[in-house]
Amino acid sequence: MNLEVSGYRIVRDPAAMDVDVIHAYLQRSYWGAGRSREIVEKSLRHSDCYGVFEGAVQVGFARVVSDHATFAYLSDVFILESHQGKGLSKWLMQEVVGSPEYATLRRWTLRTRDAHGLYEQFGFVTTPMPEMEMEFRPGGH
Repeated sequence: MNLEVSGYRIVRDPAAMDVDVIHAYLQRSYWGAGRSREIVEKSLRHSDCYGVFEGAVQVGFARVVSDHATFAYLSDVFILESHQGKGLSKWLMQEVVGSPEYATLRRWTLRTRDAHGLYEQFGFVTTPMPEMEMEFRPGGH
């Protein structure tokens, strides 16, 4: 699926993703710094990927880990700094959460330190019962 708006397009083909762009952005992010290129490549292979492109250049990204039936985890969402302020993150989120393959999901999750305003526009809320959530970090990661 390729969608176009104002010279930009969203591409769902994992083979079209520019691993160098994604890895470089993650290295300067608070959540992905230190993630190896090999781990980024593996994460792309096992996720639903959404790339925002201007021409042949990737300028944004989001990935979803999901069973396509009941849950999804949204991760690694970004728009390159030089393309921010154009509504691309909102457009990307509309396409991600509006994808028909996720229509039966009961729950989406994500983690953010600074983008609550964006995600709240799409129905995300702060977890009401953190005492019910747990996580496991093998090796302390």
